[in-house]
Amino acid sequence: MSKKLQSNQCLHREIKALFFSSSIQRLGLLCASSAFLVLALPTVIDLPGSKLLAQNAVSQDLDAAMFYQMGVTRYNRQDLEGAESAFRQALQRDSNIGFARNYLGNIFMQQNRLDLAVQEYGETIRLIPDFGSAYYNLGLALQKQGQKEAAITAYRQALVVSPTMAAAHYNLGLVLYEQELRPEAIAAYQQAINLDSKNVNAYLNLAFTLQQEGQVEQAISNYRQVLTLDPQNTVAYNNLGALLVIQGQPSEAITVYQQAIRQNSRNALAYYNLGVILYNQGNLKAANQALKRARQEYAQQGNTEQTVKIDEMTQKITEYLTPKKPQPTQTTTPTPPTPNGDVILPSPEPAAPVNPTDVPDVFELQLPPPEQLPTKSNSN
Repeated sequence: MSKKLQSNQCLHREIKALFFSSSIQRLGLLCASSAFLVLALPTVIDLPGSKLLAQNAVSQDLDAAMFYQMGVTRYNRQDLEGAESAFRQALQRDSNIGFARNYLGNIFMQQNRLDLAVQEYGETIRLIPDFGSAYYNLGLALQKQGQKEAAITAYRQALVVSPTMAAAHYNLGLVLYEQELRPEAIAAYQQAINLDSKNVNAYLNLAFTLQQEGQVEQAISNYRQVLTLDPQNTVAYNNLGALLVIQGQPSEAITVYQQAIRQNSRNALAYYNLGVILYNQGNLKAANQALKRARQEYAQQGNTEQTVKIDEMTQKITEYLTPKKPQPTQTTTPTPPTPNGDVILPSPEPAAPVNPTDVPDVFELQLPPPEQLPTKSNSN
């Protein structure tokens, strides 16, 4: 027996042990939170099909092969109930059709029947130990269940079998991030980008994680790459502008926020952060306009916390901009004019809290569908 096969079988036993050891607590795991400090996965991942199909017929039993092909056809038509029936009939005649098990797992994933999906992917791996896509699909199902350590194990095994599977690197990064293993998550995102240089979400998650790790310059570089690929990405604009302020580049941050507003005129956070920067620079009239527009957008969103915060700021700006009449009972010292006759306004103090890094950092994780298999087989 080869070392690779032994490794696969050992990993299969490990995944199986992790799954069954937690079977009593599975209901609790299904209630785990699905909101993570990461961005959404792509809604569609199109991975190459297994080469095993091109090498072997799915079954020597002609009836089993016929039902299998019928299941594939129905699956591709999104007739999931009919596809499940056909695959089960194929397996009744030949229980060793691993690809039918994988399809059943895909069906159960789409129906959110996660326990059944995990079981079918586990059976697929038992029957086809070198099928990397089955490990990937298993990792996906375990990730949705909240079984993070088991998902990491599955994704890593998928990459042992199929090292160039970009989606597995990306999903692995998500789970590692959840486990607060940020350096490892950064490495996983970078690998995903190396394999798929157009993966906007990989750049975005990489930038976000680098930002949290204090690697500001690298985060800025990746946010810029996001905007190169997706010029309308609201999150990248907001975070990039905030980091430029931290780096002492407020003028560049203003340009970024103005560009964000041109791309999305309803971007409340861009208006707010733009107003904050202008406010701290002493450009009160422009700040007032930006903050009022931010308040309008936040009010439409029902965000009362932000509207109250902005009201405090605009009230303070109004006080600075409104000429004050000296009280007759008080002795006032006139503000000396500048050579051109203008009056020097005092530098405004930021209203608390005023922080242009108030960026949203909680995103809903939307897992992609399981990997699709080819629509044809070499069955007779």
